[in-house]
Order: sequence, then structure tokens, then C-alpha cells
Amino acid sequence: MTNVAGREALVEGEFVFTAEDFRHIAQTLHAHAGIALSEGKAALVYSRLAKRLRLLGLRSFRDYCALIDGAEGVDERQAMMAALTTNVTRFYREPHHFDHLRDRVMPELAAKARAGGRVRLWSAACSNGQEPYSMALTVLDVLPEAADLDVRILATDIDPNMVAEGAAGVYAEELLNPVPAASRKHFEPVAGAPGRFSADATLRRLVTFKELNLIGDWPMRGRFDVIFCRNVVIYFDDVTQARVWSRFTPIMNPGGVLYIGHSERVTGPAAAELQPAGLTTYVKGAAA
Repeated sequence: MTNVAGREALVEGEFVFTAEDFRHIAQTLHAHAGIALSEGKAALVYSRLAKRLRLLGLRSFRDYCALIDGAEGVDERQAMMAALTTNVTRFYREPHHFDHLRDRVMPELAAKARAGGRVRLWSAACSNGQEPYSMALTVLDVLPEAADLDVRILATDIDPNMVAEGAAGVYAEELLNPVPAASRKHFEPVAGAPGRFSADATLRRLVTFKELNLIGDWPMRGRFDVIFCRNVVIYFDDVTQARVWSRFTPIMNPGGVLYIGHSERVTGPAAAELQPAGLTTYVKGAAA
């Protein structure tokens, strides 16, 4: 189909959306967040970004592309990324990882912490905080005094809105259903907000939230004992995936554990250093 201006539409709808517009948006998203979009996602891109055009009062995707290119488009590039990605998360998602962390990893790390050692865990795509708080609860199962020792969890995400939600630590009661009854004590009713619960002081001491782009700079200096990076690199192309895996290994302690998403596999040079240790679970340096 071609509109009166002679621009061939890739998707038919309220706004003209051409292959050129799609390529521009896909290239911007890849450069900003490492996310790869195939042309088969054109209808999804149109439906999600058409809402942004209406909200911004823009008349065309050409105008939208001009906006995200400009210096004033920084916030909109972030909004575009949020619109085109799905923050699917829940407490104890893929529970076998938390079982492995509790039963196979934490006993040794608990002994290390009790002896005065430094223990660090990282949730590398934390969404709204349910993953890192699940990690913290699992740590507390084995090491109840963790918040008083040198044990900390870094929670990062590219989306500042998700980082803010995680730092707020407030969740609807139904979202807490996967949390074991013994751990529910770490969520307190929010005054004046029936059905809402807030992470308690112990969880807040354990978990620190920061904004971080996995394809950007990593300011962390110390090494990690455990990294959760789940269901995020699946959005990257093969080259970017391999590059991200390879960036993890230098900042992992020997014997450090990496947990990845159910549809992901470690590839590239990192595969020589990260040995399978269970379902979508890898150990640096030796098989578990």
C-alpha cells in the first residue's frame, strides 16, 4: 500500500509506517540497548509506538524518528525502549535457580561471610525488583544475619522506571503469593494502602538498585560470587550475546555462579570458562 505522499507503508494503520521508519527505530534501539528487532516485529513496533505518537501529538513516524534523533529525544528513547520490551517478572521465577542458590551455593558463601569475607550477588536485569528480593530472601534462608555482614546484592536495569519501582519495594499482595510463608515476614503492610506490602529494612539493607545498560559501561570494581542475568540477552543478536557473556567472566570469582534464562545458552569465548552446573546454571572454572 502507498499513501498520497508516495511513502510505502510497512504496516497499515492510523500512521504511515515505512520500512525506512522501522530500520531507523531498530537501529536506534540496537545502538541504545543492544536489542535486535527483525522486520517480522514491525506490527508489534507499530502498535506499541503508535500510542507514543498519539501521546506526543505527532503526526507521523517520520516525525517520531526525528524526535528520537535529537538531543531532546533522550527521554523518548528511554520511553521507546520501555514500550518495545516486556518486563515479565515474578517472585521466585524459574524456582530451580533459587533452589540451587539455597542448597548448593549459599552454604559455602554463608561460611565465607561469617568468617569476615565479602559476598556479592548481582541481579543484572532486575525489572521491578522481584528477582533481587527473591535472591535476598534465599540468602536469608541460609544466612539470617546477612544484612549485618559483608553481604550485598546489586540490582540493575536499563529502565529507570523499573529501578525506581524496585527501590520503592512496594507490591500488591497477590504478587507475593510465590513467597514462602516463613519469608513473608520481610514484607510489611503499607499504611493507608490496603493490599500493598513493602520490603522491610533487612531486605533494603541487602539490595541496592542502580540504573545500568548491559551494553554500556559497568562501573563495578569488585567481583561477584553469583550473577543472575535471565531473559534479557535473548533480545540481543548473537554477537552482542557473546560479548555480554564474555564481560561477566572477569568480574566473577573462581567458582562463581551464573544463572541465565530458560531460552538462553552461554556462547562465544565465555563458554570455555563457564561450565554447565545444572539447568541454565553455569560455574566459572569447574563443573559443579
